[in-house]
Amino acid sequence: MHKLAVQKSFSYIFQQGGRYGRIMAQSSGSNTGKKLIRIDVSSDSVCPWCFVGKRNLDKAIAESKDQFEFEIKWHPFFLDPSAPKEGVNKREFYEKKFGSRVQGILARMTEIFRNLGLEYDMSGLTGNTLDSHRLIYFAGKQGLDKQHNLVEELFLGYFTQGKYIGDREFLLESARKVGVEGAAEFLENPNNGVKEVNEELEKYAANLSGVPNYTINGKHQLSGGHQPEVFMRAFQVAAK
Repeated sequence: MHKLAVQKSFSYIFQQGGRYGRIMAQSSGSNTGKKLIRIDVSSDSVCPWCFVGKRNLDKAIAESKDQFEFEIKWHPFFLDPSAPKEGVNKREFYEKKFGSRVQGILARMTEIFRNLGLEYDMSGLTGNTLDSHRLIYFAGKQGLDKQHNLVEELFLGYFTQGKYIGDREFLLESARKVGVEGAAEFLENPNNGVKEVNEELEKYAANLSGVPNYTINGKHQLSGGHQPEVFMRAFQVAAK
């Protein structure tokens, strides 16, 4: 496994005139002759840098679509495995966790999100993300495009609309928006997907101390919410 040296799916989102639209990339079975870039992303649904990284990754993919095909798979990570399922006040949680640093951290994230055309929302609850990871796994079984778009909807709701990541109705609403079928029945059984989530944790996140983390073509690693240019350089290195 190589860590890429960097400086200070098929479906993805790209920015166009301040709006975000979806375009489809071909699968690895296409005859375009383009090299395939496989990206395994380890992420948590309540990780702001994971959302920042996703938006920048999407821009990099949109800029590189003439050179490469892309296959993106999302894998679970738990920033706080002991977080309560019932949820706690988001602002109070961060104040307790970061103490006097919280205002500076929130100000920075607000600025970073604004630069992405988003308003960082600290209202609502935060808590356990297991159900979101179960749903992301389930979406992936129906297509990596649906999985990728579901991750976007979950990030948008949690970070910009004050939605609680553990709220069943929010999860089902997000699933409906991206065309995931059977989500209600799947989530109804609390055991569905747990084994698979744990297996993916062991496979992709056992040696990680933080997220987001990107494994490109199975051997190159990149961590953090980098700018699109960094991802684009990583694609070039991984394709050699």
